[in-house]
Amino acid sequence: MPTLVVHGDDDQIVPIGAAGLRSAKLVKGATLKVYQGAPHGLADTHKDRLNADLLAFLAA
Repeated sequence: MPTLVVHGDDDQIVPIGAAGLRSAKLVKGATLKVYQGAPHGLADTHKDRLNADLLAFLAA
């Protein structure tokens, strides 16, 4: 199953090492996108980039 993991490296609520990196490692073949400087609320603060990445992932 294609899986996209998106995580900000400045997430203070759920640190990237505890969630994003670990999830990408656990799910075989997962694609990891790390957003430099992105906080926990990256779906709001980085919505244009996230939407573009989601559309590209779904189109692939």
